[in-house]
Amino acid sequence: MVDCAGVGYVVDVPMSTFFQLPDVRQPVTLLTHLVVREDAHVLFGFATAEERNAFRQLIRISGVGPRTALSILSGLSVSDLVQAVARQEVSRLVKVPGIGKKTAERLLLELKGKMADAIHDGPSAPTTAVHDDIAQALVALGYSEKEASLALKTLPTEVSVSEGIKLALKALSQ
Repeated sequence: MVDCAGVGYVVDVPMSTFFQLPDVRQPVTLLTHLVVREDAHVLFGFATAEERNAFRQLIRISGVGPRTALSILSGLSVSDLVQAVARQEVSRLVKVPGIGKKTAERLLLELKGKMADAIHDGPSAPTTAVHDDIAQALVALGYSEKEASLALKTLPTEVSVSEGIKLALKALSQ
């Protein structure tokens, strides 16, 4: 549970982030990803942009939901996951609870050639918190993260969220 200006949010985090959290009632900064479902809005938090980018890359794979992606990131560090994908090591992925051999093989196949780029240069690493909010709004409106990233590049660095969304939508409509 994270208290943000008097409002409490339940944030699911991978174990790697959990172990980095400060003591209770201490300030914390998390990079988040909101999953909107018909029956719930679920907030996921990450200590690093690399973790969040890996999470986003994982949930793009058919059959891998947010809970499975969180389990993978709890069982493997991002660098271990990148290495496992690069070396196509099924044995490393099947050690993660809930990941069987077939799922591990599919993950490796789908992530091959995508993981390292997504982690280090990912389109979902905007330069400011305002840009991050704008990107999340664009994704929530149905644009891909790549489209949102391209639209963010057209924005001035000092822009408000509402103005940035308007400008980004203009850029995307052209």
